[in-house]
Amino acid sequence: MALSLSLSGRRAIVSAATSGIGRVIAETLSEAGARVEVCGMDQAKVAEIERHSPAVGAFSCNLADAAATERFFAGAVERLGGLDILINNAGIAGPIEPAEMIALEAWNRTLAINLTSHFLLARLAAPFMRKAGGGAIVNISSTAGLEGHARRSPYNASKWGVIGLTKSLAKELGPSRIRVNVICPGFVDGDRMERVIAETAAQKAVEPEEVRARLLAASSMGTPVRPDDVAAMLLFLVSDLGARMSGHVFVVDADAM
Repeated sequence: MALSLSLSGRRAIVSAATSGIGRVIAETLSEAGARVEVCGMDQAKVAEIERHSPAVGAFSCNLADAAATERFFAGAVERLGGLDILINNAGIAGPIEPAEMIALEAWNRTLAINLTSHFLLARLAAPFMRKAGGGAIVNISSTAGLEGHARRSPYNASKWGVIGLTKSLAKELGPSRIRVNVICPGFVDGDRMERVIAETAAQKAVEPEEVRARLLAASSMGTPVRPDDVAAMLLFLVSDLGARMSGHVFVVDADAM
């Protein structure tokens, strides 16, 4: 059988994909031939996707709201006429402070977006993928799901949870030819990382560039990860080339471990 990176004829949903890694992933899937539906919380960014990437269907959705998430999914699957690929990309930094200072509301919101939305969309996707004869789910975690960090307990807990969820789903869905993998990006350049750097710098009373330098020093390659580095790994996993990959953790971090 000839193997290819082409996704022609396949139908994909990408959550939280109107900016950053998610947007690059959605555009990469579209360029590979897939029909793609995405969601995001910022209506202005949704409108920007509609203007600049008209082949991608973009809709507003608060992924912390289970009912809203279900409505988005139902509409997306109806528009696509089925589902072959699901990318769970939703994630927020959450509070950056000691655990005893974190409000329960902030903890719950972080887990609702970073973990529960992944569970909910995968649960909704499974029956449609079975009907299609199989499919591929990729959950986006983080290298924070492989280690601990002070003042990041909700974020780290959610990212560890994504890995556990992935491995469980791979066992459950494998007999239906549904593959489930997880990607753990490291320090990814972008607005969200800049906010984390700024907040960490403020708490430690140092310059943001010092925080950035420490992050880069942890990488043997001395470079941050680009969103398209993550998208390249993901394209491999959802294509025919990744047909026997399931239940695995793929780290894209410029060797920072």
